[in-house]
Amino acid sequence: MKSENESGEGPTPSVRYRADHDLDDCVRVLAEVHALDGYPVNWPDHPGAWLTPDSLIASWVAELDGRVAGHIGLSRSGAGDVAPGLWSARAGVGIDAIAVVNRLFVAPSARGHRIGASLVEQAVAEARERGLHPVLDVVASDTAAAALYERLGWRLLDTVEQQWSPQQTVTVRCYAAAT
Repeated sequence: MKSENESGEGPTPSVRYRADHDLDDCVRVLAEVHALDGYPVNWPDHPGAWLTPDSLIASWVAELDGRVAGHIGLSRSGAGDVAPGLWSARAGVGIDAIAVVNRLFVAPSARGHRIGASLVEQAVAEARERGLHPVLDVVASDTAAAALYERLGWRLLDTVEQQWSPQQTVTVRCYAAAT
């Protein structure tokens, strides 16, 4: 028996750890999101590797009707991550006590089923189980993502300019999960 989504219609997504065999489907969905929403801002040369950074702690996919419909990762802080430093200074904890929620996307055809919220909740739960405080950053122009995090109770730490390359400076909003 399938459960219904929040509107009372259709199936509810399931969330599980991402398996190696999911990567091609994740890249396909990421390409759909990039074409529609411009996320990620810069399309990676190797999208599969972008989804599996060395700093990755864990990652999950959401399935809807048996198909990959969303993705999220949880990573250790990496070079260029601003939110961990902001939270570290504010909370008085070391960077090693922080995890970065990243690589969140939902297939355009699967939106409206709480997939983004379910994925974020899973990543936050995992971070907390590991004794880590979750943070993230989002490109300031991605107002839908910022609205999702704020609806879920994330606190804005700061809005900063981030140098992504010698030719590209991007404004990002840095968030921390509620304590």
